[in-house]
Amino acid sequence: MTNYRFKNSEKKIRIGKIIGLARTYREHAAEMQTKITEEPLLFLKPESAVIFNNETIRIPTMSSSLHHEVELGVVMGKTARHISQTHALDYVLGYVVVLDITARDIQSDAKKKGWPWTIAKGFDTFAPISDMVLKDEILDPNDLDLVLTVNNQVKQQSNTKYMVYSVERIIEFVSCVMTLKRGDLIMTGTPSGVGEIVDGDVLEARLGDYCVLSVDVRKSME
Repeated sequence: MTNYRFKNSEKKIRIGKIIGLARTYREHAAEMQTKITEEPLLFLKPESAVIFNNETIRIPTMSSSLHHEVELGVVMGKTARHISQTHALDYVLGYVVVLDITARDIQSDAKKKGWPWTIAKGFDTFAPISDMVLKDEILDPNDLDLVLTVNNQVKQQSNTKYMVYSVERIIEFVSCVMTLKRGDLIMTGTPSGVGEIVDGDVLEARLGDYCVLSVDVRKSME
């Protein structure tokens, strides 16, 4: 069982299912040579992919090309099913900055063949998350700066106001597909600037002045 870590709190809440979104920023969709869709595109990552601040992303032997994707993470605070945008934020417990690490070579090959690409997203250590900031500390999740540096160089920089779908719309849509429960994490998608990470890199992700996440990258110990 893996629990969230909190900023300024001793709460213990188990991490549930992890729902990822794709193509939520227009510039990222363009750099990936894909199109924005009318409805959000969803995928899942396993809870076993989670690591925390000052831990290590491991490069699996099956892949030779990992990419970083910095994102706002929304943590649910109670069960939500078929909820409206109007009430969506009432179900939120807090927010994190999260990295959706992707084995891009595996994903690209799967896309060409029309296969699912769960493997590309699901390796151990492929979901680093920061300590959680409780909802009441953030006035508007739709206006938060996202920054990712690799070896102190800025690689991704944007704001959640540029997402195609609001946080409320995302929660509404996901809750109409699957029941959301306390501890579930929604990864809201990444802005442009994704790129490769290699052995020895140090990544630092920030969500405004609220969350900081620092991890390094190492080859698999298999």
